Amino acid sequence: MSRDACELSALGRAFLDRRSFLGGAANGLAGIALGALLGRERLLAREEPIRPRIDPSQPHAARSPHFAPRAQRVLLVFCSGALSHVDTFDWKPELVRRHDTPLPGGAGLVTFQGENGNLIRPLWEFRPRGESGKRTSELLPRIGSLADELCFVHSMTAKSNTHGPAENQMATGYTLDGFPSMGAWVSYALGSACDDLPAFVALPDPRGVPQIGTRQWAAGFLPAAFQGTPFRADEPIAHLATPAVIAPAEERASRELLRRLNERHLEQHPGDTQLAARIASYELASRMQLAAAEVSDLSQETRATRALYGADDAGNPLKARFAQNCLLARRLLERGVRFVQLVNGAYAMGEGVGNWDGHKTLKAQYEVHAPILDQPVAGLLIDLKQRGLLDDTLVAFVTEFGRMPTFQKGASGRDHNPHGFTVWLAGAGVKRGFSYGATDEFGHRAEVDPCTIYDLHATILHLLGLDHERLSFYHDGIERRLTDVHGEVLRGVLAS
Repeated sequence: MSRDACELSALGRAFLDRRSFLGGAANGLAGIALGALLGRERLLAREEPIRPRIDPSQPHAARSPHFAPRAQRVLLVFCSGALSHVDTFDWKPELVRRHDTPLPGGAGLVTFQGENGNLIRPLWEFRPRGESGKRTSELLPRIGSLADELCFVHSMTAKSNTHGPAENQMATGYTLDGFPSMGAWVSYALGSACDDLPAFVALPDPRGVPQIGTRQWAAGFLPAAFQGTPFRADEPIAHLATPAVIAPAEERASRELLRRLNERHLEQHPGDTQLAARIASYELASRMQLAAAEVSDLSQETRATRALYGADDAGNPLKARFAQNCLLARRLLERGVRFVQLVNGAYAMGEGVGNWDGHKTLKAQYEVHAPILDQPVAGLLIDLKQRGLLDDTLVAFVTEFGRMPTFQKGASGRDHNPHGFTVWLAGAGVKRGFSYGATDEFGHRAEVDPCTIYDLHATILHLLGLDHERLSFYHDGIERRLTDVHGEVLRGVLAS
């Protein structure tokens, strides 16, 4: 090797000089300190973060949005297990034409569970619906019949192809555990529109909870007051009713004594926010004893309304129980609950048995799950519209990711696909009978206007009158957001 090749550059020689090294290190530390100071003074941010002013004694009090909202409340329908978009809402004629041929460029393609086989056409026929002529499949014909009300987003992408992290991201914006759910962020920002029910209610599937369990509606690092309260139509809320052995007069006296003791303690310790929050929680529970019993009493509904949902389907008890949850969701929304999260599918029964995770025998499994979902959700949308609730309620129908246009090698099901899938919106502030974005000709990857879960969350917050870039909670030295440092509002789906 020549002498010239071994010689250090001028920059390299400078690093070997002690004074230059120490000077460079000092400048670097000064830069770090300056950045920290600018960040602390909010001089690096485009706009000041917005943290709601919350009275610990009234954590659920209604709060103003950042700007005029299009929606007053949200219904989130989550299909656990990854509903196949290519078998439901994403019509791909080329997938039909290329049936049982290799995916171009996909030789040896390995996805979540292993190698993929050939392209497989949709397992149910697609038909044009309504005035829009939007094609949806016969797997979910009742939801499909409402295509003129729906705004399809066909170019959604996720960060993970594993159920737990992907469910986390759809629920919280992050693939890791420990972050607040979307409903918790909304109740933190806006509080409740009613005094006797929680701001955020979760309705788990009658078969159980999704893969990440109660983290779907957890508060994460937000105050616990903003977590979702789980309800179920077929089971009363646990520990809500007064035990029969306690006389009404005794209960009233006990509550009055507790109220006086709490007031005295607050007078002695005016800064004790934990006690104030606990008192508010107990007072809400007391008011819920009457309100929750009333809202859960589905016998008040007419026979025609129950039939619309399928709530009395004796031939399919699981469908009837899920339909009752859908009916309860409407009753909660019309009484002012800010965010209702309705879950379809559960993991306690195993892969694909009680959820949409169709790896091995997709057709047989989906023909069990589809009737449970289809009529109840369609009935809920129809009922919301008939009652005028769809005018200021945003409905979001989501799943954690999509499925491959191929079958898995040696199986009759589709593997996980986070690269392109479909969600849909309906109601307040979004276009009707509209399709946004597109996957490629096989439904494999988002190709036109690809978007992320961050974008979806930003759009939902925007429709509620919230700026996703400014809604913030300071945690562990970081201004945390639902959308982290990402997300753009999907302007293309917004109604004029």
